[in-house]
Amino acid sequence: MPSFSYVARDAGSGREVRNVVEAASEANAVAALLNRNLLVISIQERVSKKGRTAGGKVVLQDLVVFTRQLATMVDAGLAIVQSLQALAEQTNNKVMRDIIKDIMNRVESGDSFSDALQKHPKVFNRLYCCMVAAGEKGGLLAEILDRVASYLESTARLRKKVKSAMTYPVAVMVIATIITMVLLTWVVPVFGQIFSDFGARLPAPTQALLNLSKLIRSYFLILLVGIGGVGFGIYYFLKTPFGHAWWDAKRLTIPVFGPIAHKICLARFARTFSSLIRSGVPILEVMSIVQNTVGNIVLENAIKSAAVDIESGESISTALGKHPVFPTMIIRMVTAGEQTGKIDSMLERVADFLDEEIETTLASLTSLIEPFLIVFLGVVVGGIVICMFLPIFKLSEVVSGNGK
Repeated sequence: MPSFSYVARDAGSGREVRNVVEAASEANAVAALLNRNLLVISIQERVSKKGRTAGGKVVLQDLVVFTRQLATMVDAGLAIVQSLQALAEQTNNKVMRDIIKDIMNRVESGDSFSDALQKHPKVFNRLYCCMVAAGEKGGLLAEILDRVASYLESTARLRKKVKSAMTYPVAVMVIATIITMVLLTWVVPVFGQIFSDFGARLPAPTQALLNLSKLIRSYFLILLVGIGGVGFGIYYFLKTPFGHAWWDAKRLTIPVFGPIAHKICLARFARTFSSLIRSGVPILEVMSIVQNTVGNIVLENAIKSAAVDIESGESISTALGKHPVFPTMIIRMVTAGEQTGKIDSMLERVADFLDEEIETTLASLTSLIEPFLIVFLGVVVGGIVICMFLPIFKLSEVVSGNGK
């Protein structure tokens, strides 16, 4: 239930009272305070920052389930309040349950469903709220919720594919790093002690590896702090506006991974644009929302510039065509959509096509990464092993050198 911070004056004693009261609405809060003989001077609703609720978070999958079930209930003819109450009772996520109850109380007190959703922007972003608002105005709430659920499912599916494709190489690199550090800090020094008894010059690769091992063991903490400092420095640099813009521009040009990142942003643009247009959201509002959902500042600036051109009277295809970040295929599909009045369908096809391309590329990349990682592990670990056994292979030379 919403809570309200208030400043009131006690009607009997005249003293000032500052406290918090829980009520379904501001009017109910004022009425409850009057019943306590408190004259309200000021009252303000307390809203959790960005929709946060203590005790956890709402993951995308929870939001997908909520939206899909709500769409089904509304389509079946249930009132929105009844639907929300049923969903609040059956959800296992405490955070999501509290949010649903809060939304239900706001709707009961007279707020629209979209206005109630806007009180939790951490969970329900601007895209979600605008589509729901358009559905309420057009009397198509169930249909719009179904589209939102489909959009969220596509987003979740794409995100899962990218994560699964990156999990394997990252895990292998971490394991390779751990194995290498164990060899350099514990195994190599043992061999170094044995070789020192020979009293002869060791092969250059072996000596270099022993020197590296000694360096790491002697300055391990300094190296660790240095690597951590560099990592935090890069992290905070990328958080700055300049660093964020620089990285967004660079990551689109990285070999192999750059085109994938570009396609992911374009797929997000096309699907979001299609969903909003189909839901009846005005074009300038669509451009404003889409620029905040593409996930890359280069595309964001291009969309922002295109929105200005569209506002001045240019067509969508012409405005987008001025920016090279939008490939010819998308421009032609948008042009065809404008001519036929089916721009939403055209962009949805573009999004489906890009999703298929991303999936194919990720599958191919994963199959290529596997042998590359095997070779990498073989070179690193095998190189260390060879360097350590090289003096043993040349034992006669080492012994004869020692005898001389």
